[in-house]
Amino acid sequence: TARYSSYAGPAGVIKENILKQRFNETRPYHVLHTDITEYKLTSGKKVYISPVIDEASLEILACQVSYSPNMRLVYDMLAELKQKLPETAQPILHSDQGFQYRHSGYQAKLRQMKIKQSMSRKGNCHDNAPGETIFNLMKREKLNRIKISSLAEMQAVLRDYVYWFNHIRRSNKLKYTTPIKYRNRALGLA
Repeated sequence: TARYSSYAGPAGVIKENILKQRFNETRPYHVLHTDITEYKLTSGKKVYISPVIDEASLEILACQVSYSPNMRLVYDMLAELKQKLPETAQPILHSDQGFQYRHSGYQAKLRQMKIKQSMSRKGNCHDNAPGETIFNLMKREKLNRIKISSLAEMQAVLRDYVYWFNHIRRSNKLKYTTPIKYRNRALGLA
C-alpha cells in the first residue's frame, strides 16, 4: 500500500527545526503541531485531513478535510486556527517538510498570524510525533470503526470526533482530564 507523502521535491523554503524532538510544552497556545493524512472512503475516493493540535493541552484547535491535499485545505485549516487562537498568542507551529508548509503563501499567512514556523527534518517521523499521534488516535478511536463514503460524512464525523476528543475524552497524559479542562486550568480560567 502506497503511503501519502507531501514531499514534492526541494521547492520552497525549509524552516529550522526549533523543537528538536523536545515535546514538553505545558503552556497552552505555545507549541502547536500540524500534518496531513490520507484516508480512503468506502466509495474508493481519498480524502485528506489537516488538523492542528496544541502540544500542552492536546486540544484539536482546527481540523479540515478535503478531496485534495492542496493549499486550499491548508489555508482553510489556518483560517479555522485563527478563530481559535487568543489574539495575544504567538505560538510555534511545527510540521513536516511537506510542500504545503514550504509554500510562500503558507509562510506569509503564518507571519501575518504571528506564528513562528518550525519543521521536522526530512524523512524523520519522530520529529513530528505529536502530529502523527493525533492521526493514530483519530483512526483507531473513530475512523477505522465506521464506514464513511463521502466528504460531507467525513466532515460530520470529524466535527463530532473533535468535540468528543476535546470535551469528553480524558487523557492519562493530562492526569485524566480533558484537553479543554487542562487548557482552562493552565490559563487560570477554571
